Amino acid sequence: MLLELSIRHLAVIEHVELHCKSGFHVLTGETGAGKSIIIDALSLIAGGRSSSDLVRYGSDKASIEALFQVGADHPVREALSRLGIEGVSEEHLIIRREISAQGKSTSRVNGQLVNLAMLKEIGEWLVNIHGQHEHQSLFKTEEHIRLLDMFGEAEIGPVKREYRQAYAAYQSIRKQVRELQETSQQALQMADLYKFQVEEIRSAKLKPGEDEALQEEKRKLSNAEKLYQNAADAYELIYGGSKGLDAIGRAVQKLQDIASYDTVRLQPLAEQVQSAFYQLEDAAYQIRDYRDEIEFNPARLDFIEQRLDTISTLRRKYGDNVADILTYADKIEAELHLIEHKDERLQELQREERQAVELLGRLASDLTLKRMAVAERLSGEIVVELRELHMERTQFKVHFAAEGERKFTPEGADQVEFLISANPGEPLRSLSKIASGGEISRVMLALKSIFARVDRIPVLVFDEVDTGVSGRAAQAIAERMSKLSRSCQVFSITHLPQVACMADVHYLIRKTTDEDRTYTRIEDLHGSDRAHELARMLGGVEVTDKTIEHAQEMLALANDKKAKML
Repeated sequence: MLLELSIRHLAVIEHVELHCKSGFHVLTGETGAGKSIIIDALSLIAGGRSSSDLVRYGSDKASIEALFQVGADHPVREALSRLGIEGVSEEHLIIRREISAQGKSTSRVNGQLVNLAMLKEIGEWLVNIHGQHEHQSLFKTEEHIRLLDMFGEAEIGPVKREYRQAYAAYQSIRKQVRELQETSQQALQMADLYKFQVEEIRSAKLKPGEDEALQEEKRKLSNAEKLYQNAADAYELIYGGSKGLDAIGRAVQKLQDIASYDTVRLQPLAEQVQSAFYQLEDAAYQIRDYRDEIEFNPARLDFIEQRLDTISTLRRKYGDNVADILTYADKIEAELHLIEHKDERLQELQREERQAVELLGRLASDLTLKRMAVAERLSGEIVVELRELHMERTQFKVHFAAEGERKFTPEGADQVEFLISANPGEPLRSLSKIASGGEISRVMLALKSIFARVDRIPVLVFDEVDTGVSGRAAQAIAERMSKLSRSCQVFSITHLPQVACMADVHYLIRKTTDEDRTYTRIEDLHGSDRAHELARMLGGVEVTDKTIEHAQEMLALANDKKAKML
C-alpha cells in the first residue's frame, strides 16, 4: 500500500503531503482545485510521461516522492531483483522522481537511479490508474485475450507456455523453408564459385596460427648470421679468452677474504657478487647452447617465403588471417552443401513443418478448451459484479471466433472478444457499442474488481470514473469501491456525495490565492468538516442546516453499510 506521498512544486502545488491508510480514499473539491494533479503525481511515480509544463512557475524543479509498503512475496520484488535494484528493505520501497524546468526527468528507487523504462516496469506492479477516458482500453478487442489469460493464469499459463515454445519452433522452421524456397538462380550460379574457393583454400592445407609461426621462423633464418656472431661474441666476453667470468671469480675471492672483518656490510656484498657469478656462468652456458643450435638453411627460408606468399594471396581474398580464411571456407562449404542438397533439405523441413503444425494444432486446441472453461467462470463472476452495480439484467459473454477464422499467433489460435447486452431483449454486442457512460463506468468497475484480485496491484486509482452516474447506480459504485478497498488500497476523485460518504479517508483539495500566487492545499477531513464538504457536494455553493443534516445522515448510513461488509 501507499504510505506517504510528498509533492513539491508540481503545477499549482507548492508542497503537499499525504499520509495514507488502508481502505477507500476519496479526493473531493471544486473543479480546478487540483485534484487531478494528485493523480498526475501518482502517474509520474508509476513511470508516466513528464513535461516541463508540470513544473510550478518560478521553480527550478518539481519532485514527487512515494513510500510504499510491499510484502516480501509481492511480484514487484522479483522485478526489482531482475532490474538490479539493490538495497531494498524488508517492507518499504521509496520512489522519487524529479522534473527540471527544462523538462529533464530523473528517477530513483530506494536511492538508486533508474531509467524511465525501469520505473514503468516497477510502477506497473504498484499503481493502476483508471481515468474516465481510459475505458477506451476495454474497447480494444486485442486486450480481451490478455485479460482472460491473466484471470485464468493458473489453468491457462502452463499450456500457453508450452504452446509458445512450439510456436517459436514452428516459426523457425517456416523461416528456413522460406529461405530455401526463395533461393534464386543466382545462388545456384554461385555454386561454381564456392567450389573453386573451397578447393583453393583446402588445397593450401592451412593450419590455425600458421602465418604467425612462419613469420617468427623467417625472422630467425633471415638473421641467422647476425644471431650466431653476436651470441658467439657474448659467450667469448663472459667465458672465453676475455676472462670476464674469471675476473668476477677473483673479485668474489677477494671479498670473501675480508668479509669476516666487516660482516655487517661486506658479507652481504660478497654474497651478492657470488650470486651474480653463478648467474653469469649459467647464462654463458645457455648462450653457448643457443649459438650451437642456430640453423643456416637457405632452402627452408625459401620455402617459408613461398608459403607466406600463398597465405598472403588467400588473405587478400578471404580474410585477415588464417583463422578467418578457415572460417570463411567452413561457411561457404555449408552454403554449397545447402545449395547442392536444397531439394532434400526442403523436403526434410517440410516434413518437420507438418509435424510442428500438428503439435501446434493440438496445443492450440488444448489452450482453447482451457480458455473456454475460464471464460465461463469469468462471465459468471462479471455478471455477479454487474448485479451488485444495479445492472441486474445484463448479460456478459466471452466470444470465441469461429473455427474458420482461427489462425496461429504467439497467443494461440483464438480470437476473443467481450460481448455485453445491457438491457433485456437486446442482442450481445461489443463493449464499444455501449452507449451510456454510466454503464461503461460500471462495466469497467466490475472488471477492475475481478482483476484486482488477480494482478495483486496494491494501489488502484479511479479518476472521476463515476461521471454520468447518479442515484442507485452511484450508490452501487460507491459500495463496490468500498468493498474493493478491502483487498487493495483504493483512491477515487469524485464529485458524487454517494461515493464520498463511503470513503474511509476523505481528502479535500482546496485552491487558495495569496499575493497573486495560487496554491493547492490538502485537508484530511473528519467529523463536522467532512459533513460540511458532503453538504457542499449535495447543495452547491450554499450550505444549509438541511444539507448538513442530510450529509450527516449519509455518513451514518455509510458507516452502517461498511460495518456489514466486514
